[in-house]
Amino acid sequence: MNRQIITMKNTTRIIGLLYLVIIMSACERNLKQVDGLQDIPFPQGDRAILPHLTSNDGKLYLSWVDSLTGSSTRLLYSSLQDGRWLEPTVLTTGENWFVNWADYPMIAAHDGHILSHYLQQTATGKMAYGIQYNVSTANGKQNGTYQPLNNDHTDTEHGFVSMIPYRDSSFLVAWLDGRNMEGADHGHGGHHGGTMSVRAAEVTASGDVIDEQILDASACTCCQTTASMTSNGPVVLYRDCTEDNIRDIVIVRKVGDVWTKPIPIYADNWFIQGCPVNGPKSAAVDNTLAVAWFTAADDNPRVQLIFSNNGGEKFNAPILISNKEVLGRVDVSLIDSTQAVVSWMQSKGQETFLYAMKVNVNGKKGPIRQIAALSSSRKTGFPQMEIFDGQLYFAWMSVHDNGTLLKTAAMAITDF
Repeated sequence: MNRQIITMKNTTRIIGLLYLVIIMSACERNLKQVDGLQDIPFPQGDRAILPHLTSNDGKLYLSWVDSLTGSSTRLLYSSLQDGRWLEPTVLTTGENWFVNWADYPMIAAHDGHILSHYLQQTATGKMAYGIQYNVSTANGKQNGTYQPLNNDHTDTEHGFVSMIPYRDSSFLVAWLDGRNMEGADHGHGGHHGGTMSVRAAEVTASGDVIDEQILDASACTCCQTTASMTSNGPVVLYRDCTEDNIRDIVIVRKVGDVWTKPIPIYADNWFIQGCPVNGPKSAAVDNTLAVAWFTAADDNPRVQLIFSNNGGEKFNAPILISNKEVLGRVDVSLIDSTQAVVSWMQSKGQETFLYAMKVNVNGKKGPIRQIAALSSSRKTGFPQMEIFDGQLYFAWMSVHDNGTLLKTAAMAITDF
């Protein structure tokens, strides 16, 4: 009798353990380590910060910032050749730069030209900085010196730039512009004393700024903008901010020579009185537009992805990517007109990771891929992702006890 009871208890225990294993396996079945992810050595990694990936003209580019001795800072870039980063090109070196974890310099390549920008402090003791830009040739020859993109000469905030190839040899540039906030506190929490606007302009190959337009008179003060080129024309997306502090992602499209009014890509109705510093990312192939973004509406932090098949005129229903301790800091790339890869940061207990997932336009999701272990701190910045020549490339900041290290890696899309 006692033996039977003990046997029954043991059997019950074994069944319970098996059930727990099955449940845990089911919870983790969509999370897979990435097979085929190859590290790309980056010799400048121990002193580089703020990476940005972009591709065009048959090349993949990585730009970054080096902080030198004293207050001197420089902006560099390299291109990938035969699986390795070439000797970097120094674009510019200067002092009194505004170096910020979320508002990073970048480059864009188009028709043999490189457009680059960085942020320059314009006043001490306050959040005041402007955008300095320049156009150089792909071999590093500059067309003159860096000059202000914003021409208002106010000691206010200007930044969170997006730059994409436009027409002929020109570029489309969009940015947040705080000239209407002069005299007001920085105030991420609303419209006290002025609003942050969104502006766009065309930068020619010779460095001229033409056709500057105000896209929105009121936007979130410190979330990144993003821009893409569709078959119908360019689009700019950013986090809006209504007078009621609803901060959803909106899109502005250029139809012919006219920019449309801002329209939400989806009504999250996220009420938040402070800027979350977590902007959207977009990518386009022909007229397929994919947008990834972070929201915490209804106290439910989540990363979402949405597709449009007509260049952003209308959008499909959003696709939930994750709502499990997500931090956002998203990126997105399109494999083709039907498939995207989205990346994001997410915590798991005391650890934080960079994840990625393949998603098609019908909402079918592939397994979640764990790309790298990260720190949740600001030192990590915003991880970068870019598709180029059948490969998926990543760049991120690895934070360790002795500082930070810029790391890059790649894998074949077919392995994803």
